[in-house]
Amino acid sequence: MKAKTLLFLALLIIQSYVSAQILDPVKWSTSVEKISDTEYKLISKASIDPGWHLYSQNVPEDGPIPTTFSYLNEDTSFVLVGGTTEEEGHTVDDPIFNMKIKFFEDQATFEQIIEVFEIKSTYKGIVEFMVCDDQRCLPPTEVDLVFEIPNVDKTIVPNEKNNAKNSTITDEREVGAIAKSKSSRGLWAIFFIAFISGFAALLTPCVFPMIPLTVSYFTKQSKNKAVGIKNAVLYGISIIVIYVFLGSAVTAIFGADSLNALATNVWFNIIFFLLLVTFAVSFLGAFEITLPHSWANKIDAQSTKSGLIGIFFMALALAIVSFSCTGPIVGTLLVEAASKGGTAPIIGMLGFSLAIALPFALFAAFPGWLNSLPKSGGWLNTVKVVLGFLELALAFKFLSQADLVIQLHWLEREVFIAIWIAIFGALGLYLLGKIRLPHDSPMTHISVGRLGLALLTLTFTIYMIPGLWGAPLNLISAFPPPLEYSESPYGVGYSKVGAGTVSADHGDLPDGGHLLAPHDILAFNDYDKGLTYAKKVGKPILIDFTGWACVNCRKMEQNVWPKPAVLDVLKNKVVLVSLYVDDKRPLSTGEEVDSKLKPGKKLKYIGQKWSELQTIRYKANSQPFYVLMDHNEENLIDPVGYTPDTDEYYRWLEDGISKFKALH
Repeated sequence: MKAKTLLFLALLIIQSYVSAQILDPVKWSTSVEKISDTEYKLISKASIDPGWHLYSQNVPEDGPIPTTFSYLNEDTSFVLVGGTTEEEGHTVDDPIFNMKIKFFEDQATFEQIIEVFEIKSTYKGIVEFMVCDDQRCLPPTEVDLVFEIPNVDKTIVPNEKNNAKNSTITDEREVGAIAKSKSSRGLWAIFFIAFISGFAALLTPCVFPMIPLTVSYFTKQSKNKAVGIKNAVLYGISIIVIYVFLGSAVTAIFGADSLNALATNVWFNIIFFLLLVTFAVSFLGAFEITLPHSWANKIDAQSTKSGLIGIFFMALALAIVSFSCTGPIVGTLLVEAASKGGTAPIIGMLGFSLAIALPFALFAAFPGWLNSLPKSGGWLNTVKVVLGFLELALAFKFLSQADLVIQLHWLEREVFIAIWIAIFGALGLYLLGKIRLPHDSPMTHISVGRLGLALLTLTFTIYMIPGLWGAPLNLISAFPPPLEYSESPYGVGYSKVGAGTVSADHGDLPDGGHLLAPHDILAFNDYDKGLTYAKKVGKPILIDFTGWACVNCRKMEQNVWPKPAVLDVLKNKVVLVSLYVDDKRPLSTGEEVDSKLKPGKKLKYIGQKWSELQTIRYKANSQPFYVLMDHNEENLIDPVGYTPDTDEYYRWLEDGISKFKALH
């Protein structure tokens, strides 16, 4: 009995000892405080055992792991307003890390304000933290946080600004507003281009002859003019529904949030290039891209039905029969719109179909206008061929983007411009009748309109020729590779080490710095090295979130940056740090880290690192995106995106620099 008692006591002692090694000195609790109909405060409270310290979110380099909060927002139902705030805490000389460190004892409260677009009953987050006592530290620990809002219905709420909030909140919202404004302008551009493309499609041999035939059908088959107009309008609406459905399908298949990744994906750009070349060759007369005839026959049989169903199938029959002409145009629009991301394919198809549908409704309402339409003839094929040349030129934009992303230097600026000179030169000769293609009609004379278009095309061709020797070519700056991606970035006969007049004003280049040709701007492609140099020379930092495949970035670099006032700022008053979010070069060994946006995945490429930095810190993911900040990495002025107005961009730079000088 005595032995059993001793054994029991021994087991208790062992159990107590083992239990004592399993330390859990911090307990977390959460709560939610409602601020307004659109804002909530997520509160995380840590209860800390006596003798233990929980470290602040901001600790010196080489110190302990800081407390870090991340909030799960996969459905983008909210945005963070400012950063996570914390209490005053204690700042002492830490005996373990031998540095001044801020920490919390007994308890600590952290608060994060969110602005919601969709009110939910639960929001989730993760806190990573490290705790120490006077002699030891525990490994970093992650704890899931759940913030519950009781008695909440799932409703959509407007994103309104609350001007009473502090400047940090305003900055966050204004960054979002900038992104939304740029996105809105981009969608309007897609709509306008698609609308013009729809009118171009009308002038092709497959569509144009259908206008009088279809309108005549409606006017003859209808009991009176009002019914004819009604049926024609329904016909036009059916056309719009069909093409918008196509755009919606593309968005649904690829996903609205991931479409813009196509712009920097090498394989997609190569596929787009091959697709557009195929479309171009088809338009030039080598072959026709058609859908199976059985489809047209089945749809045509359905179109004989009366009422709305018959009208809808008539519109579908038009889409299928005219596919050989409209298919390449629609395909090009979808390719271009898909690279913009979001709902751009839907907006593009809306613009395209509206242009197709309008003539049918208008000519049905005013049949007398049909007499003013030009007769079908060889000019329709000419329109088709011209579109083929334009498709071919556009195709090389996508091949260039693929080459830029992987930095092969196969399609440098001079080669790209030479290809365009050949394409538009051939188009000019075709319009003058010097080149004949398979489906062209015999031409006895050149019309005034055709001659004018030929002269305009040849003028454009001649305009591009100086680009082979380094001219900026501002009219087409969005299409060729940037000036520095060139065989002779400083112009033919000029180099940094050879003959010519270009010289460096910076002497020996600092670590990580290079001269951005042809403007000769000292630039860094590494955030830390750029920040270190800025501190050394006492200048503010201009962060340029850019991309090799970013069209508007090239426009800024070639149209705005070279202006004397802006160029002086970039060369002498700021330190430029250009971070390419689509840089596909792998991170060096040891630099691969876990993604904060996609838990469980690692960042593999340099571009992913800069993309996450922009998304997490500035709540924006579009390029270009410019940030002026001081040496403490605090914004001097609200960031801006694409700003083609030189004066506006210059004022933004000067305002930020003035604030930097006031602080220093």
